[in-house]
Amino acid sequence: MTDTKAATGELTVSRIFDAPRDLVFRCMLEPAHLAHFWGPVGMRTPLESIVVDARPGGAFEATMVNDADGSDYRMRCVYVDIVEPEKLVWIEPDQEMTTTSTFTDLGDGRTEVRIHQTNVPAMFANEEARKGFESSLDKFNDYVSKL
Repeated sequence: MTDTKAATGELTVSRIFDAPRDLVFRCMLEPAHLAHFWGPVGMRTPLESIVVDARPGGAFEATMVNDADGSDYRMRCVYVDIVEPEKLVWIEPDQEMTTTSTFTDLGDGRTEVRIHQTNVPAMFANEEARKGFESSLDKFNDYVSKL
């Protein structure tokens, strides 16, 4: 995994998944898949809280619930661009953070996912937030490797 933070409020993370690109891409758009891995370790995202309207201008909404105390965190993103199975771009309107995920078929049944975020708020650029983000990708990898 590669991880870079710059003073401009940008974050880039790359991860290789041992699964075909089409499957990895579908997992990022289908609520039945997202419910298995969305959010960091210690959080869950109930299926009934996930809404995906996968089209430019459509929304992705989810509520992550803290396993320890039941507190929740609601997120809402608006899709800007979707190029199946190559790219997803969304913006979080409240923070104006843009996330671009690209999916590269490595030709051997594996997929590289590169996530680039811009306008990253300081609260998401600290070490604890980075570890939470990485743990979410670990959950994603564990889930997709069993499919």
